Amino acid sequence: MAARRAPKTPPPSCLILDSGAVLALARHDARARAALVAAWDVGAEVVVPAVVVAETVRGNGPRNAPVNRVLSAVGNVAAATEDRARIAGALLAAATSSATVDALIVAEAVARRGGVVLTGDGRDLTRLARAHPEVIIQPISAAPRR
Repeated sequence: MAARRAPKTPPPSCLILDSGAVLALARHDARARAALVAAWDVGAEVVVPAVVVAETVRGNGPRNAPVNRVLSAVGNVAAATEDRARIAGALLAAATSSATVDALIVAEAVARRGGVVLTGDGRDLTRLARAHPEVIIQPISAAPRR
């Protein structure tokens, strides 16, 4: 969560994990882990949107154990609600995109009035969040983008 911010701006109060971030954490990726620990260190809420669970969990077998450990450690799965879906629809229209899952992830940040979205690939998320400067897209492998 090492986003560049103005000196007197408080750190974001929320870190939202997309599927790439959850999978990176399940693989013990050091950069993803550092972002998660940094969020916890500043007392940020860490959230996994329900749609991310659908993208990352494939049944109850042992292959899901690493992802399930991440979900259990985070412990906060945000429900897919009508208000989030409506925000996502507006984001899709504004970005002329069909990336529904990504829009639902960005919608979670918008509904929370901002936060950092930790992602494995920020291109689509960045397009969707373009009109929302309160949403910081943080690719795991690069500097944060707005």
